[in-house]
Amino acid sequence: MSDRSSLRLLVARRVPEAVASRARSEFNAFVTESEMDSDSVVDFCRENGAPAVLVGKKSGLQAEHIARLPDTVKIIANASAGFDHMDVAAARERGIVVTNAPDALTECTADFAMFLILAACRRASEYERIMRSGWGKSFGMTEMLGTRVNGKTLGIVGFGRIGRAVAKRAKGFGMRIIYTDIQRAPEALEDGAIYCSSLREMLPQSQVLTLHVPGGGAPIMATEEFGLLPTGAVFVNAARGALVNEDALFDALKSKHLFAAGLDVYRNEPNVDKRFADLENVFLTPHMASATIETRDQMGFTALDNVAAVLAGHGAINPV
Repeated sequence: MSDRSSLRLLVARRVPEAVASRARSEFNAFVTESEMDSDSVVDFCRENGAPAVLVGKKSGLQAEHIARLPDTVKIIANASAGFDHMDVAAARERGIVVTNAPDALTECTADFAMFLILAACRRASEYERIMRSGWGKSFGMTEMLGTRVNGKTLGIVGFGRIGRAVAKRAKGFGMRIIYTDIQRAPEALEDGAIYCSSLREMLPQSQVLTLHVPGGGAPIMATEEFGLLPTGAVFVNAARGALVNEDALFDALKSKHLFAAGLDVYRNEPNVDKRFADLENVFLTPHMASATIETRDQMGFTALDNVAAVLAGHGAINPV
């Protein structure tokens, strides 16, 4: 970009090249080559008058940052479903639209949650380590046994887009589906899933439990909640690390109250609690549920679609 006088967008996080190319051609965007922090975003907007900003977790804007944005900023676009790195209320008070990409991640995140369920149940991390170390020892009929997915009851916390997509996949594995949410879903969306009015009601029935709700607030899974799961249950989290008390999870895994866990998110990312790496009954991934070429492109394009709509004087497609 050579002329910032016609700049209409700051892309403050690294994005796939297809997204960067469209941003430059359509909005004369400045596309950062490294992740910008919040203060750098504010400074850039004050110096260059960009009316739109595409942010990420590192460049998330809280009330203190939003208060210092110039009046030229009309939209803050997130290329993700989550927006816990944003103070949406503060943005609204300034008349700034905040958007996200709620549909872009659904299919890949549901795929990944099912992958975590299978990997945890079938001891994938242990098997993989055995092979990388050279194997060299045959296993007998009673050794290294996982637990079957087929026939298990899957408890889903949060029956929104992703929760329902996980349920659809799990049905293909012959799982019985139960769920809990703020309110019951329409029967057509349940597709045979059974509603539980509370987490406490659902947990004792959940042989496998997966979380699909936003982060923020106190953990929903702590010592009491893990204790309500049946002995030998499997726990999966591809939603937000803040949903879990990690001390309680560690204790439940170490005591073998939980058979296993599959984790993609953590309370202190990217500095994961190293105790989990020492447990054999945990399958760990580095927050990669949306990490496919197709999904990351779609996430970026959804953010740009929202920018285009707002700058054209229309309503946002995906307002938060």
